[in-house]
Amino acid sequence: MRRLPPLNALRAFEAAARHLSFRAAAEELAVTPAAVSHQIKALEAHLGTRLFQRGIRQVKLTRTGQSLHPGLAAGFDRLAEAVARTRQDGPARHLTITVAPSIAARWLVPRVERFTASHPGLDLRITASTALVDFARDEVDVALRYGPGRYPGLYSELLLVNDVFPVCTPAVAAGPPALRTPDDLRHVPLLHEVTVGDDPSLPDWTMWLAAAGASGVDSSRGTRLDRPTDVMEAALAGAGVALAKSALVADDLASGRLVRPFDLTLRANFAYYFVCTPAALTRPEVQAFRDWVSAEARATPGTARSKPPPAAPARAPARKAKRAAR
Repeated sequence: MRRLPPLNALRAFEAAARHLSFRAAAEELAVTPAAVSHQIKALEAHLGTRLFQRGIRQVKLTRTGQSLHPGLAAGFDRLAEAVARTRQDGPARHLTITVAPSIAARWLVPRVERFTASHPGLDLRITASTALVDFARDEVDVALRYGPGRYPGLYSELLLVNDVFPVCTPAVAAGPPALRTPDDLRHVPLLHEVTVGDDPSLPDWTMWLAAAGASGVDSSRGTRLDRPTDVMEAALAGAGVALAKSALVADDLASGRLVRPFDLTLRANFAYYFVCTPAALTRPEVQAFRDWVSAEARATPGTARSKPPPAAPARAPARKAKRAAR
């Protein structure tokens, strides 16, 4: 008979030790910070030792806490892996994927039939959302996220970089007036994306026009839209010229629905990443989707990855994917 402390207390400690924050642990576990603090105090009483040094605005692990956390985190990962294998062996096979809405609509969904055709026994459940995800609690297997690529404790692989450049329909480019130099943009409406996802690296019209050396063009005028998919739809409708992320317009450029009137390209620091837990990466269906989506990314024109994909890492404790802008 294993003599273990209460599981909830162990979960509270593991989350708080990983984040070094009772508040962040509470958000992950969907409880209050006071509840996390109560569970950790109960665990400390059970063990007869302190696990955290509590400050005014931060907590630090004691030496005992530092010793306990790695083994406990690995234990939770083994539990998650065992549950994943049980689901895998069951009669229904499905893969739950949370995807940034922009890449879902303009890249993943148009391609997903190729995956389902080659894996007929595997059902995909795709949710387009930027919401904070807990892989274990929300029963999510894979996330495709737009962000800086820093997801501590999770496996992440760069899929699509984002070059930013102007796009419009062939009719808008041809005019009249024709778009021959960046200065000609003063004659057409500019389409702006309102950056609701706090992407500080995303070039805007002011930055692009300055880099192009354009003069006499008011970068503030034009139509503003909240979502990148709406900006692209407006460009496709001939409403003006948009600054586009290369991953979101690759298909439109290949088909000729959109064209690039100018060659100047700026690189955004944020990119699209495949993200999952190290335990999930051992599952055949997750490996299959990862291999497929990586191959599709490599085949997408104009979105070449700046570095090769990393090798699968050793098991790591964290199971939470942070929100990454669109």
